[in-house]
Amino acid sequence: MSARKMITAALPYANGPVHIGHLAGVYIPADVYARFQRRLGNDVAFICGSDEHGIPITIRAKKEGVTPQDIVDKYHGIIKKSFADLGISFDEYSRTTSKKHYEVSQDFFSTLYNKGKFTEEVSEQYFDEQANEFLADRYIVGTCPNCGNDGAYGDQCEKCGATLSPSELINPKSMLSGNVPILKETKNWYLTLNEYEDFLNEWIIEGHKDDWKTNVYGQVKSWLNDGLKPRAMTRDLNWGVPVPLPNAEGKVLYVWFDAPIGYISFTQEWAEKNGKDWKDYWQNENSDLIHFIGKDNIVFHCIIFPSMMKAHGDYVMPKNVPAFEFLNLENEKISTSRNWAVWAHEYVEEFPGQQDVLRYALLSSAPETKDNNFTWKDFQTKNNSELVGIFGNFINRVAVLIHKYYDGIVPAGDENAVELHEIAKSATEIENYLENFEFRNALAAMMNLARFGNQYLQTEEPWKTIKDNPEKAASSLFVAAQIAVGLAQVCEPFMPFSAEKLQKMFNVPQINWEQLKNDRALIKTGHQINPAELLFSKIEDETIEFQIQKLENTKESNKKTNPKANPMKDEIQFDDFTKIDLRTATILTAEKVEKADKLLKFTVDTGVDVRTVVSGVAESFTPEECIGKQVMILLNLAPRKIRGIESQGMLLLTTKPDGKLAFVTPDVPVENGVEIG
Repeated sequence: MSARKMITAALPYANGPVHIGHLAGVYIPADVYARFQRRLGNDVAFICGSDEHGIPITIRAKKEGVTPQDIVDKYHGIIKKSFADLGISFDEYSRTTSKKHYEVSQDFFSTLYNKGKFTEEVSEQYFDEQANEFLADRYIVGTCPNCGNDGAYGDQCEKCGATLSPSELINPKSMLSGNVPILKETKNWYLTLNEYEDFLNEWIIEGHKDDWKTNVYGQVKSWLNDGLKPRAMTRDLNWGVPVPLPNAEGKVLYVWFDAPIGYISFTQEWAEKNGKDWKDYWQNENSDLIHFIGKDNIVFHCIIFPSMMKAHGDYVMPKNVPAFEFLNLENEKISTSRNWAVWAHEYVEEFPGQQDVLRYALLSSAPETKDNNFTWKDFQTKNNSELVGIFGNFINRVAVLIHKYYDGIVPAGDENAVELHEIAKSATEIENYLENFEFRNALAAMMNLARFGNQYLQTEEPWKTIKDNPEKAASSLFVAAQIAVGLAQVCEPFMPFSAEKLQKMFNVPQINWEQLKNDRALIKTGHQINPAELLFSKIEDETIEFQIQKLENTKESNKKTNPKANPMKDEIQFDDFTKIDLRTATILTAEKVEKADKLLKFTVDTGVDVRTVVSGVAESFTPEECIGKQVMILLNLAPRKIRGIESQGMLLLTTKPDGKLAFVTPDVPVENGVEIG
């Protein structure tokens, strides 16, 4: 393995915030790996950015009635801040709408075009005549031929998971107009992936059988066994990087052509700011290229992007592509469309100062080899039992006891004590696990050091031996202090905020990783430590119940046929309902109430009598348009005075989409006084 690490994390779509599934499946493991490689003294470039092109962006923009640029500006800011708040230590976090990215991706395309790597093909694609647009796959909906789902997209059925093409849909319709699209000829540029099958077989199937994750290797092998086909690298869209050819008006680069080039363009941006040569990271065989992704991106990072780089000719191939599986939430699949998620920016707001708790909980449940599950109860247990009860408890006892008995000065002890091997053991195990992308095992090795420290203190009991054997008490607290400093070092890749607090508490800098493995003391007798600081605090049941209820509310909202509808009010009994006297009535007169902008005073013929009703509808109706209107009235509502006028009933109204009120009226005129119910 090289000492230069080019580490990328999958570009998040800037059409919404990031959630815990993204964090657990890509960004936190990638950050742990990057931080660890820096601790080894390696030359690290950790690169990411917002993917701001593609259909999800334009769909979101149309739904919200704004431009795609408005959408990406909004969510790029939210995503970037969320990563920073959670300690994701990107060297560069950029965006694919940057000037540099347009230049680099267009240059990449031109290089392949000039080398004759594309074929021009005319094909029939769906076209919306009313919208006057070719339809990308996600803009076509219809019935899934596999499961019968009426809401399947042109590229995938989200109900059964089948991969589709628009031509396979039954009764396809345009999402832009709702009309049936027509087939129309269009020209695009295709990369002949089939020409790279031998290269991919040799590089991955023969070269990485033993060192790549089985999910990655298996999926690539399946694709290659089925045979690759040419794939269009351009699209007929009005949002994206324009195709840099004179005869390509109205065409942009396929989002999965330009997005991975973002890794290169963002590296160039970073290199220019820091006096680096970006080619050292992308075009030098002594650079290890590592892609952190979710399993749904395997084909793009292991087949399409490598084929693009091979066609270009100047780029190194990835050393590894550690793709993670999916994280579920409370035993259900995370869904952004159903708002079934824990959003990163909301977590930061609702759990201030507890970023490391989320990092720890997600790493301990990281879906490395299979889908895993996050529950709020498990999150609470990990915090209260492990971080507070084990890690925090040990640190607090060590710091408090050294201050209590030695005024914060580390007492005398054996610098070669056998117990110090536990620090070296933890550091060695963490290193071995992380080099093999086993993050859960690495985290467990870190926590095992904290467990050992607790057990050691419990066995030594310096608070007791200080009376009759002060030398033993001093020796045991010397060892405990070394373990605490060791924890301050080895926890940094996993829990950087806690590591910073610990290093300040024990008055130590960041120590070279190799030094942690030499079985020797990390601080000397006489070293001054600072007062104890609380690392973690207990999370109460009420806090967790609030989060669970939040999800329950989401679940109830998802059941609504109208998401804007208010929840049902408390149940009533049938006897209560029979007391209500609803009648048809006609408004005879209407006038404004003095000094009350919202109130109108009505005279109403109820068929039983003529009475006065005051109602707050003046912002929706003029008095003139109410006169003669047949309405429905709650007749037996107890009278009450409004602005000195006795109102003898209530008129039934509803709210229109524009926010204004509308009277509830009979479909056809009827006599006044007809009972309803």
